[in-house]
Amino acid sequence: MIGPIAMPLEETPKPGSLPSCADKSGFCDFVWDQTKNKWLAESSYWALVKPLTIIVIIIIALIIRALVHRAIDRLIRHTISDNEAGGSVLRPLRRRLPTLAAPSERRNQRARALGSVLRSIASAVVFSIATMLVLGEIGIDLAPLLASAGIAGLAIGFGAQNLVKDFIAGLFMLLEDQYGVGDVVDVGETTGTVEAVGLRITTIRDAGGVVWYVRNGEIVRVGNKSQGWAVVNIDVPVGFVSVEQATAVLQATADEFGTDPDYADDFMDPPKVLGVEQLTAEGAVLRTTVKTSNEAQWRIGRELRRRLTESLERAGIAAQLTAARMYIRPANGDGGETGQPGPT
Repeated sequence: MIGPIAMPLEETPKPGSLPSCADKSGFCDFVWDQTKNKWLAESSYWALVKPLTIIVIIIIALIIRALVHRAIDRLIRHTISDNEAGGSVLRPLRRRLPTLAAPSERRNQRARALGSVLRSIASAVVFSIATMLVLGEIGIDLAPLLASAGIAGLAIGFGAQNLVKDFIAGLFMLLEDQYGVGDVVDVGETTGTVEAVGLRITTIRDAGGVVWYVRNGEIVRVGNKSQGWAVVNIDVPVGFVSVEQATAVLQATADEFGTDPDYADDFMDPPKVLGVEQLTAEGAVLRTTVKTSNEAQWRIGRELRRRLTESLERAGIAAQLTAARMYIRPANGDGGETGQPGPT
């Protein structure tokens, strides 16, 4: 009786004889199956598969970066077109009032600045992720690297918290359009014209020509004197003369100034004499106010002060005010108990 025929068993390769890239790449397994050469299979994996994978990661990162930049550019172009049409995507709600609308060019510059910041952030995020993927492909363990980066980031965060604070404050300043280049602002410790606006530093030149470099994170409040419109208030002392007479003289001058064709385009409301603003030891103080455009407020204020002064002089009120401030010198000239000459 013939016994069962013994079938030859397929030889199972030993674990040490398999290439290190086995089960990691189909191409490596294909080369191993065809050649049974461990060195050739591993060489094909490191010489072809890994470089091609890294190249694909880089290409995908560049494509994603280009798509994100294109989306940001489209948003900026849409914002600029809205500005030119009278609207704005990035304009705050308070800026949507007709009387408070900022110039379109200014909003366009702000949109371009924000676009530049967004593009930089997008590039940093995309390339950071791509770098980690590439490091993982070449065999670097990312766990210790990420842990070290987290500890380093925490230490840098504590040390550079002022820098982060300045950056965030500058970003929100651009988003909210608190001020821009050419604006006259009051930031607390200094008042002047803004010469440059950055995400960390704002450069201001004061009336004396001194350039101040103010960190955005240290600005607690901002008074913008160049945004929308301005109100010029002029207080004129008239002494103890007739308030009605002085008010009539000032109002006539203000009305004449309001109809002057050389200044008519600068007024948003005609000048008005409000009346007595305060009483002092030297008499009454009358207030005259006018609402004007922000860029004309100083020119209008100087001209209105000149005209009011001249009108009081022509009406004789200025002479009465001067006479009321005169004191009679004592006959002996000793100036009283102080022994000093008396005032004249």
